[in-house]
Amino acid sequence: MKSDLDQLLRDDHADALWATGPAQHNPAVVYLTGGGHMTAADVFKKVGEEPVLCHAPMERDEAARTGLKTLNFSKFPLKERLAFAEGDHLVASALLNKYILEEIGLTSGKVLVYGRTQVGKFYSILKKLEEMLPGLSFEGDINDAVLLQAMATKDVDEIERIRAMGKVVTTVVSRVAAFLTGHAVEDEILMKPDGTPLLIGDVKGKINLWLAESGAENPEDTIFAIGRDAGVPHSSGTPTDALRLGQTIVFDIFPCEKGGGYFYDFTRTWCLGYAPDEAIQLYESVKGVYHQVVSELEAGKNAAHFQNRTCELFEDLGHQTPRKNPGTEEGYVHSLGHGLGLNVHEKPWFSRADDPTNSLVPGSVFTIEPGLYYPDKGMGVRLEDTYYVTHDGKFGKFVDYPMNLVLPMK
Repeated sequence: MKSDLDQLLRDDHADALWATGPAQHNPAVVYLTGGGHMTAADVFKKVGEEPVLCHAPMERDEAARTGLKTLNFSKFPLKERLAFAEGDHLVASALLNKYILEEIGLTSGKVLVYGRTQVGKFYSILKKLEEMLPGLSFEGDINDAVLLQAMATKDVDEIERIRAMGKVVTTVVSRVAAFLTGHAVEDEILMKPDGTPLLIGDVKGKINLWLAESGAENPEDTIFAIGRDAGVPHSSGTPTDALRLGQTIVFDIFPCEKGGGYFYDFTRTWCLGYAPDEAIQLYESVKGVYHQVVSELEAGKNAAHFQNRTCELFEDLGHQTPRKNPGTEEGYVHSLGHGLGLNVHEKPWFSRADDPTNSLVPGSVFTIEPGLYYPDKGMGVRLEDTYYVTHDGKFGKFVDYPMNLVLPMK
């Protein structure tokens, strides 16, 4: 949580953090500011002090709404900086940050850098800044030890915002199911009223429309993949593929609040009309492993324990897993889950067996998403829900939704 930031910085022997970039779709800046319409911002958080938000003059009102202490870039005019730099734009840009750092009293120590910005330009500015302020060093948080570690445990408000997104998602999923099953069928292909096949691209268009109408955004797209594409875990689906009866459809939807807020992540696998025996068998295996792992969840356990347990269960069923065959492209090929918040993927990491910071503790939010994939057989199955750990160490699922494989056509 944010209240942990000072101690996490101290533990990492860092003196401050710097989050840069827009205040939308930029998790580091959104986390520290609450978001807002700021196209360029810098947030500095020194150990033991409240964050300072530096902003452009046109966005001063948006900055003020955050409630943070603010500093307007206009205090250090570009014209004066360019004159001092004899027209060198790199020096002038670095001078802005130098003056800000001097203003807030941050001229020595280790600064961890986060955010989203144009990497080449920012890299050059950091190098020049280290020349101008040799007492400072700028580093990336390679071990996710500070900001992502703070973000890994959610407070009550964050939990409820994720829950609200879960309700939006399942409402949209229900609309998609009704939309699909309401189509006419010719030769096992779903047909639109104009007599042409219903395509993956058509369905995705409806998903984006319905999410937008619900006040959500879909910056990471949606996985809606049928047949062979369903057998490749992160295939988003081929827009020109027609919807057919009896083929597995992996529907993985992970939108966020408008402006780049909290995400929700959810997957179901469907067959329209009927399911072949092999698909049913695959589905029952995934569902069985899902329920077994959920039944064994235990607060305080490292997330990697449950990845190992999932591999064990699938291996007992005769499937390849990353544990025995790290390069496998069929069977169970990925991690059991991941943390979720302002990033669609964040801590706890289920794939890091040797990292003690990935335990499931009160405030943890994470997905459980086992799957089996056989692209050469034209099928794949994944089931996913998002869970959280309560303050007393119990586990909750944000929203319930049926796990039916077959959607009967109307």
